[in-house]
Amino acid sequence: IAATQPSTNWHLKENARDHHTSKFSSEELIVRRGQSFIVTFNGTEQPEQNLTFVAETGPNPSKRAKTQATFGISSTVSKESWSAVLQSTSSNSVSISISSPPNAVIGRYKLSVQNTSSGSSSPASLGTFVLLFNPWSSGDDVFMPNKAECEEYVLEEFGIIFAGNKDHINSFGWNFGQFQGDILNICLSMLDRSLNYRQDPATDVSHRNDPKYLGRVLSAMVNANDDQGVLLGNWSGNYEGGKSPSSWTGSGEILQNWKKSGFKPVRYGQCWVFAAVLTTVLRCLGIPTRTITNFSSAHDADGNLRVDEFYDASGNHLDMAADSIWNFHVWNESWFSRSDLGPSYSGWQVLDATPQEESGGIYQCGPASQNAIKEGDVELDYDCPFVFAEVNADCMYWNYDPTTGKKTLMFSKSTVIGQFISTKAVGRDDRVDVTSDYKYEEGSKKERDIFKKARKKLGLEDKFDPTAPTPQEIEQKPDISGKFKVAGPLEVGKDLNLILVLANLQSDAKTVHANMTAWSTVYTRKPVHEIWKDSVSVTLSPKEVKQFPVKISYTEYQQQLTADNTIQVTALCHVDGGIQVLVQRDITLDNPSIDIQVLGEAKVNKEVDVEVIFTNPVDMEVRDCVLQVEGNDLLRGILEIDLPPLKASEKSCTKFKLIPLETGPKHLLVNFSCDRFAAIKTFKMVNVID
Repeated sequence: IAATQPSTNWHLKENARDHHTSKFSSEELIVRRGQSFIVTFNGTEQPEQNLTFVAETGPNPSKRAKTQATFGISSTVSKESWSAVLQSTSSNSVSISISSPPNAVIGRYKLSVQNTSSGSSSPASLGTFVLLFNPWSSGDDVFMPNKAECEEYVLEEFGIIFAGNKDHINSFGWNFGQFQGDILNICLSMLDRSLNYRQDPATDVSHRNDPKYLGRVLSAMVNANDDQGVLLGNWSGNYEGGKSPSSWTGSGEILQNWKKSGFKPVRYGQCWVFAAVLTTVLRCLGIPTRTITNFSSAHDADGNLRVDEFYDASGNHLDMAADSIWNFHVWNESWFSRSDLGPSYSGWQVLDATPQEESGGIYQCGPASQNAIKEGDVELDYDCPFVFAEVNADCMYWNYDPTTGKKTLMFSKSTVIGQFISTKAVGRDDRVDVTSDYKYEEGSKKERDIFKKARKKLGLEDKFDPTAPTPQEIEQKPDISGKFKVAGPLEVGKDLNLILVLANLQSDAKTVHANMTAWSTVYTRKPVHEIWKDSVSVTLSPKEVKQFPVKISYTEYQQQLTADNTIQVTALCHVDGGIQVLVQRDITLDNPSIDIQVLGEAKVNKEVDVEVIFTNPVDMEVRDCVLQVEGNDLLRGILEIDLPPLKASEKSCTKFKLIPLETGPKHLLVNFSCDRFAAIKTFKMVNVID
């Protein structure tokens, strides 16, 4: 090899187009495994047949660990190993097509070349490139045959996350931004900061060919527990010293902040933030990934597939059980094959970065095969019992007397948990229901059989459980039934009007005393502040139905409401001579709306005005108004605009300019907050033309 350093042409444009990596804005070659790329270099002596290449990754590259490959020029591409095929030569340069095997370790590689005919000359460096997973290649563990799904689950930077509760599903946009700026490098440094890498770097890097390994490692790295990972969770309702979880609109700001701070955990995250950041990282690395929202999601802390909730005599929901039922919970699914379990368990795999329970001694969860969950095969790796409980656990509602410590079962339900499991549609901004991918129809014999199968596999059938209700308790039938009906708009700033409906189910009169309470909660249904309480006594004649209007005024709840806009209303009904009846409803209030208008056509590299309109719906001034705007290819970074206070019913119109960088459908995300409303979010699709 000549003494000069060879100059390398990586054919960035052509290779990126062939490898679906054009969206990265990088001066470095980024390609996918199991597929060839072209590289041209000069400064080598003839003949080309004597060239030997070395591709290596990680701190101690070795052939045995598959982190180093040495290969010469061959006439055909190898499927099993790295190979190089001569494309063309000229007097001073050589073009080579290099292929990696479909199970190559992913990450940043050094590529060097050596001319073996000229004796002991040392290899000359051609530079570095990054190798990613390849869902377009049939040999890859992450191969996804449907091209439209590849586009959505790997290349789409905009997402919709579903939230609210089972009676009232709402949604908001999110900017995953996996191809922006420095995100790829941050994702790679995340792998190098994991506990596994710190303990044994060479072994960790050698496992980076395996999506199940990386998915599990990254589910731990996205939360700050154990490893100084990306996000610190906070469910207290008080977010001082950081940003409220509901105020984020994209993953980019979070990942950039993590890096800028010297990799100190970013404050604060809740489940959808953990899931959205994990989506960004996995899509960036080439693993097809989506966010999933499960409504009425069980957090079964003790692994008995049962969730216990406790209420005192006044109807207050007591925060005393490790178990809980969240209004909603967001996790991830990634698509890859499970050679460890067999083909029927391949496909979507559940990963969950929210730190709820330890697995293998650290806060990580998954990959749990979605099909294993549906079939009740809870003994399979990883964390199937926890995920199975999230969508299937039975609920027990207890009355608890703090003075005596006595608990009495009020009722149990097997159809409450795991409803309206939701994700964004492929290629559309709609909700798709995937509940039937997680379980057989609720209430069907098949679904109950699977539940029994899971209990048996976990050894819960034979074990005496002192905390379980007795068969007599479960058989008890209530004398009355009750429900809260909504009687008016569910909007922040308006009074909350409900009707408590009580019905006597018996043919003799019943006297009922109902203690009612309303608490503000976070979306996990953890009570934060008492808002209101009242009681009512009534005698119901045989089969009679009575209605009691309940009004909770805005002035009563506005100081206590959390950023989740959630209120839990409870009536604990004491029936003379019968068992107590619990009536409850979780209310999610909608924020007022905010409107985005694009004033004119959006064209590449041309300024276009955008107007954001908000009308203050409450009869008091709102202060500390801030508008936050982001959108890939529409504006750089995040635009923050401080707005003056708004008087009662006053309308604000805020104008700013965009300069779109690229044609096609782009999404603009807006977040408005003030002292009375937390995180009013909306998004608008902007079609950019030439």
